[in-house]
Amino acid sequence: MTTQHEAGPATVTPPRRPGSVRRTTTHDSVRPDGLLGLVTVTARGRDLRTEPDGGHTVLDAARVQLVVDHPRRQVHRIDAEPGHPNLGELVGANVSAGFRGAVAAALPGERESGSVRFQLFDDLPTALLVGGYAVAVGQPQVAKPVPRPRSGLQYPDLCAGWIAEGTLMSRLNATGVVPTSEGPLAPEVELEDLLGWHEHDPMPPHGMRRRRRLDVWRDGDIVRVEGFFRDSHRSGEGVETVVHEYTVHATVDPGTRRFLAAEAVIGALPWPECPVAAASAGRLAGMPVAGLRAEVRRNFTGPSTCTHLNDTLRALEDVDVLLDKMP
Repeated sequence: MTTQHEAGPATVTPPRRPGSVRRTTTHDSVRPDGLLGLVTVTARGRDLRTEPDGGHTVLDAARVQLVVDHPRRQVHRIDAEPGHPNLGELVGANVSAGFRGAVAAALPGERESGSVRFQLFDDLPTALLVGGYAVAVGQPQVAKPVPRPRSGLQYPDLCAGWIAEGTLMSRLNATGVVPTSEGPLAPEVELEDLLGWHEHDPMPPHGMRRRRRLDVWRDGDIVRVEGFFRDSHRSGEGVETVVHEYTVHATVDPGTRRFLAAEAVIGALPWPECPVAAASAGRLAGMPVAGLRAEVRRNFTGPSTCTHLNDTLRALEDVDVLLDKMP
């Protein structure tokens, strides 16, 4: 079951269902020393179980903060809660190239844990990459506009948005600068239920936020999964707009722990060629939940896919851990 349906940005967060488990994470990229200064990324997350009687239990929570040099994307400082004695080994690592491998080497067992802290680490490379959007759109407000550096992770046919001779690549080839597009206004999705999301700081001007919500609940003989993802930017004037947004709906067989079906609904995407990638979510059908991160990295490549949808699909591997936390 696949769809390329565009629903527009989400306006609310669904109510927490009795007997469900919800994981929420945010990655905030801010530049307290100016657009071209060091980037501070603060990532927070929480697993919350809603009990059958409507009560709630916090199952896991974490915070990771690092300071990164913008042009080189090199870690200057890092700390985490809960902490780890080997965190210092990540200082000097490049967040764009080999960071996930560096985390696996420095924190043995972190990848296999399925913890909130691991998800925060795992999302850092692309969250920081997308955070460069703030520099690109904010350049008119700095003294000397500087071409936005192109990452080695960006190349023709990387994904649907980067398809050769598509809108983005045509503009890049014409100007030598990675182009940007202005997305729709970002509806507030965190107000309906005070427990629906973990606590985090307000997003300042020129800030970028990556939000994720993963809900897992039983529905008769199957398990239903809903994964929400949004990248948003707050302008110098305080206006928040959506850069990327997807919601993935999936069903899982709780016995075999394999996906039965999946579909992606588009909330907002920057380029006309991007929506074709939504159909790739349907390829999860029949795949095991365990090992999904590696499977997506190996086989979800090229212009029929989307970098940001891929990261959302990869995060569904944690359904395996969340299932074990259900009441």
